[in-house]
Amino acid sequence: MDIFDKVAKRMGPLGQHQKWSHGYFSFPRLEGEIAPHMKFRGKELLVWSLNNYLGLANHPEVRKADEQGAADFGMAYPMGARMMSGNSTYHEQLEQELAAFVGKEDSFVLNYGYQGMVSIIDALLDRNDVVVYDGESHACIVDGLRLHMGKRFVYKHNNIDDCKKQLERATKLVEQTGGGILVITEGVFGMSGAQGKLKEIIDLKSEYKFRLLIDDAHGFGTMGPTGAGTHEAQNCIDGVDVYFGTFAKSMAGIGGFVASTTELTNYFRYNLRSQTFAKALPMPMVIGLLKRLELLKNNPELREKLWKVATTLQKGLRERGFDLGVTDTVVTPVFLKGELLEATALTMDLRENYGIFCSIVVYPVIPKGMIELRLIPTAVHTMEDVQRTLDAFSEVAEKLQNGHYKEAKIPVTQ
Repeated sequence: MDIFDKVAKRMGPLGQHQKWSHGYFSFPRLEGEIAPHMKFRGKELLVWSLNNYLGLANHPEVRKADEQGAADFGMAYPMGARMMSGNSTYHEQLEQELAAFVGKEDSFVLNYGYQGMVSIIDALLDRNDVVVYDGESHACIVDGLRLHMGKRFVYKHNNIDDCKKQLERATKLVEQTGGGILVITEGVFGMSGAQGKLKEIIDLKSEYKFRLLIDDAHGFGTMGPTGAGTHEAQNCIDGVDVYFGTFAKSMAGIGGFVASTTELTNYFRYNLRSQTFAKALPMPMVIGLLKRLELLKNNPELREKLWKVATTLQKGLRERGFDLGVTDTVVTPVFLKGELLEATALTMDLRENYGIFCSIVVYPVIPKGMIELRLIPTAVHTMEDVQRTLDAFSEVAEKLQNGHYKEAKIPVTQ
């Protein structure tokens, strides 16, 4: 059989509807300046789908730093991988500032966060080691674990009793293999908005021997008194052995970083294959990231505005009877009951008739019969944006309950 013949059968759950969803529900094109209001298919919409938490994407100081970095160095510099010819004083400065901010001895900048996490897991583990990880871990964690040739045990999401059970299994196994145990969870789970139970997991170190790696992509910049992350918010910085953050959320950039002890960070510098064999992060982005980090640290009002928007939005939705699950972060999921056809019709109604763009999540990401509308508040949204969204959600929820979307016809998009 020609391997290409398998493609039609392997589009997967996300690609199976691509013939009619592409360009609208999947791969939509948002145009204009990155902001709460952008154009979609020629119409201006209120957008709740951009991970621009602190509004730094188009902050004038950030734009100026990005522009100056490009003017001074071009997009190609530094040329090569960090280990060979792509290092710079700016990369090292960024690493030092990041480490100090998140409370670790050292950090290593990653050219892409997703690939970086895959490599972190690959570098930390050998076939004798055992992994215990949260059942709702991000895809980058799951893909990293696919490279692991040893055992891995998954525990029920945020279930400390089950985590303890899996640690017991892991402990018995490493007694035979001579390996170690790595526990992996997230600081903030991006789909539900729930915080990982970092303190409770760290408390288990009194009973079991393991190291803790957290993916704090959504927590870095949004959580804690200074925005240093979820480990700061939960007052357990020292208990987190390896801290991973991304530049793609609060920093509105590209790349990420891993922070730990000096010894372990140096190990990562020489053993992360996704960095050793890939070009360094371009200088304009690094210089821009230094400015973003400066603004993040020195302008707490950005984080305060983000939380004001998020709490006002969430309070309003809950008062109107909406189910937001267990979120205790700025991530705002809205759970409704309905089938795929209803989900698509409702989302189109929001976009076409109410001028609101938000992400839609359905099975297999969440259980059948459920719809999740995922809202990402930012510091640049306004109270008017919040009120408009509350009113629109109330109306479409009533339509959904009355069966309005069951017979809705979904046009084929071009």
